[in-house]
Amino acid sequence: MPPTDSIAELKVAVEAAARALRDGEPTEPAPTLDRPPKADLGDYSSNAAMLLAGPLGDNPRAVADRLRGELEGSLGGDAGSLDRVEVAGPGFVNLFLADAWYRRALGRLLSAGEDLGPTPTATPEKILVEFVSANPTGPLHVGGGRGAAYGDAVARLLTAIGHEVEREYYINDAGSQIATFARSLAARMKGEEIPEDGYQGEYVAELAKQIAAEGIDPDDLQAVGDRGIALMMEQVRATLGRFGVVMDTYFSERSLVERGDAESALAKLDAGGHTYRHEGALWLRTTEFGDDKDRVLIRSDGEPTYLMPDIAYHWDKLDRGFGRLIDVLGADHHGYVARLRASIEALGADPDGFEALIMSLVHIVEDGQRAQMSKRSGDFVSLDDLIDDIGADAARWFMLSRSHETTVDIDLALARKQASENPVYYVQYAHARIASILRKASEEGSGAPDSLDADERGAPLEPSEKALVKRLLEFPNEVRESAGRRAPHRICAYSTAVAADFHAFYRDCQVVGAEGEGVENSRLALCLVAKRMIARSLGLLGISAPERM
Repeated sequence: MPPTDSIAELKVAVEAAARALRDGEPTEPAPTLDRPPKADLGDYSSNAAMLLAGPLGDNPRAVADRLRGELEGSLGGDAGSLDRVEVAGPGFVNLFLADAWYRRALGRLLSAGEDLGPTPTATPEKILVEFVSANPTGPLHVGGGRGAAYGDAVARLLTAIGHEVEREYYINDAGSQIATFARSLAARMKGEEIPEDGYQGEYVAELAKQIAAEGIDPDDLQAVGDRGIALMMEQVRATLGRFGVVMDTYFSERSLVERGDAESALAKLDAGGHTYRHEGALWLRTTEFGDDKDRVLIRSDGEPTYLMPDIAYHWDKLDRGFGRLIDVLGADHHGYVARLRASIEALGADPDGFEALIMSLVHIVEDGQRAQMSKRSGDFVSLDDLIDDIGADAARWFMLSRSHETTVDIDLALARKQASENPVYYVQYAHARIASILRKASEEGSGAPDSLDADERGAPLEPSEKALVKRLLEFPNEVRESAGRRAPHRICAYSTAVAADFHAFYRDCQVVGAEGEGVENSRLALCLVAKRMIARSLGLLGISAPERM
């Protein structure tokens, strides 16, 4: 365990006490160690006695009394970690920790410096996270922005626990939508009506004007389309850059076609006996791998369905050595997952290495009304417009603060507020406030220490001091859980809780100039660790931690 993980060390002590009652045999499942719902129930509580009652043939409260004796021996005495142990309810073992335990825990956090995360995973993977991948036929809108914030945060979390992660954007630069885009641009260049199924937005007129100025013939639809895509992708890269998202690779669908990758993947599927002909079309037997029906790969007119290049693309990902493929997909892709998973298995790869994370919708709310979005009509809210309005930090926070499976409404009036009601402002302000405290302490000659004497005795700790230390100690597990569940919204909730606990601590405890031996030193150390933890949490979300506000 890392030097900062005092909770894990405490859990090890509980598990050791449980083993001692069973002559060294481990308990399955392992005992939990949780913060109880009320402070008067202790600092941490374990269900170990209830798990042991059956194997030991005794009632849980009697087992809890025996566990109490074991824990008093291992954590009390010279260890000085324990104030007392109480047995509660049906047999919960409640630990009340001594101030010395908190001081040692804080000292460890302080000594860790910026390295406050969890121990790297013992089984690191090479992971490709593919996200955004919007058609290059219009500016990124806020729906794509949510996928961008989410995919980037997931990549940051996976990196934080020790995986090798790359970010990729799949450019859909082949297919009917590209031909429609080219015709729409050409019509604008000629001053003609946009095709009925064409792209109507003002951005199309601006692109057409730029392409015409470059001397490209509007009748050369290939050249018009290629230049339109290139200009659109320049905008996409710039928008993502403003949003704090940097892709490792941009992968072109057209390159698959040009290299013949689709044909190679098809040959592999044919060789495996997974395809068949029916009514002139070529089908893939996806039902053999759990899909609800077989899927067409090549239509009877010889045109491939969109599934064919997608299969080739994912085969290419696997061929590049990625053991786990994570796709962040739009809300309209639910039916896509089973067929692609089946296709990957048909190619001979492990389908469990593929994850599809389906994003729910995001809505912009102004004066109680939701804005509608459509690239073709041009009636949409672009990500650039949202960033211009509320800033990248607020945009990312509101998009990440709820599960990706939940629809998000971004209330512009709330997001613009420079007040504690705005959740991202609330967390960032806590960081800036701590920075101000530390600057003041430094000016008065009592800056935050680099280390704490774990054996130093001082004034009794205030409850809000203990609460903040406990919250800070939860960080490694929160990162592990958030990464494992692909749930960056947990980090939003955690950083909000740290900010709330800090504000309560600062309300209750004088910091600069605090009286009592070692009190100011300890509280300045607590401020510094809280500041680092907030910055680390916000960094995992791709959000800045300002020194002044």
